[in-house]
Amino acid sequence: MRILVFGGTGFVGLNIASALLSRGHAVTVFDRAGLPPDARKDLASHGDRLTVIQGDVTNSQAVEGVIAAGYDAIILGAAITAGPAREASDPETILRVNLLAQTPILIAARSSGVKRIINLSSAAAYGASAFRNVLLDEETPCDPASLYAITKFASEKVAARLAGLWQQEIISVRLSAVFGPWERSNDVRDTPSPQAQILAAMQQGYEAVLSRPGVRDWIYAVDVAEAVTLLIEAVRPKHQLYNISTGMEWSALQWGRELAALHPGFICRLTDAGEVATVDLHSPADRAPLSVARMEEEFGWRARFDCADSAADLSRWWNGHRGET
Repeated sequence: MRILVFGGTGFVGLNIASALLSRGHAVTVFDRAGLPPDARKDLASHGDRLTVIQGDVTNSQAVEGVIAAGYDAIILGAAITAGPAREASDPETILRVNLLAQTPILIAARSSGVKRIINLSSAAAYGASAFRNVLLDEETPCDPASLYAITKFASEKVAARLAGLWQQEIISVRLSAVFGPWERSNDVRDTPSPQAQILAAMQQGYEAVLSRPGVRDWIYAVDVAEAVTLLIEAVRPKHQLYNISTGMEWSALQWGRELAALHPGFICRLTDAGEVATVDLHSPADRAPLSVARMEEEFGWRARFDCADSAADLSRWWNGHRGET
């Protein structure tokens, strides 16, 4: 299949592109940023099945031109994961990238005969509901508050409405808290995962200190990529919305200690009284986990990486990419 990934040089996009290439697909990544040197090296073995196009997702003419080349599937992954400061200073750009850019893509995809579109949404769409429920399934009412969460929820609704009107396959996936290979600081990601911050602390030689354990259904980016690849290749998915998560909870503190066990001398711990944390959990409380029953019952899919496995795998990845990320 020929697959186009918008936001394809972001860390989630790169993991998805890598999984698709490994399955023999031809992948075009479209992003304002170029391909990072470490990703270029890792993906070089796929030769001409990988195409990289630098462009702005809000440029509808550029988007239409790319889609007109013809694709079997499109993945919508371009987004600004904005924090409160950016929300206050530049709400317009957040809305343009996260939501308004979606419509020209969907219209062009329909005109070009694209068979399936995967819209990458987020568990953030649940909003305040995530703190009022013990388990979040696809039918749980959403109450988003941040602009990022609002735009993700709205993107799902727009996708579902147009899919019904056009009789086109547009599937949204709500990703739980993602971390993993190729995650890095850039100008569209204000909220790096605690795992990325812990890894940065290790790399820079200071202690990773957390204000609380930080329990969540964290999911490794490699597992996300495999789930999205499954949805791309599935004959006819039954639903328009799927949660993608590990389906289990563990703490960022536990993950950091698993990493520390692999790197003697590195310390990951909780704050002492009056001490300032060096790792930002981006939330004052722990939200409920996402149910993955829909993915498991329909496809038999489960995440492969738990806390210890993901720490070991990301440690191996980091050892092979030191100085490049």
